[in-house]
Amino acid sequence: MMKTMEEYLNQFYRMVIFEDFDEGGYVISFPDLPGCITSGETIESALHNAQDAKKEWILAALEEGLSIPEPNNLDYYSGQFKLRIPKSLHRSLAEHAKEEGISMNQYCVYLLSKNDALYAKKSKNMY
Repeated sequence: MMKTMEEYLNQFYRMVIFEDFDEGGYVISFPDLPGCITSGETIESALHNAQDAKKEWILAALEEGLSIPEPNNLDYYSGQFKLRIPKSLHRSLAEHAKEEGISMNQYCVYLLSKNDALYAKKSKNMY
């Protein structure tokens, strides 16, 4: 059974936000809604435009009788994984975390997040 517009709008669809260095401003897309993309001169205007774009995308799909994908479910991911690393890297990470005044876990999350953002930005620029 197809959901209503309100039901679709109340679902959490992941947004990908990146800065547009060529044109300026920010670009936002919804990976679970193919082709749903927008931009804005500021992050605030881009976020506002993103809600409008999502609404219009869903409205057009409903009017055309097209299937609307469900949001990617994060329940599959626990937020934990085990990683074996060389002792020297373990020491280095622990020392850097101590210098920053944070736990090694927080430091590793910071490094992974930073690298993942750079990777996402690089792969967006490849297309």
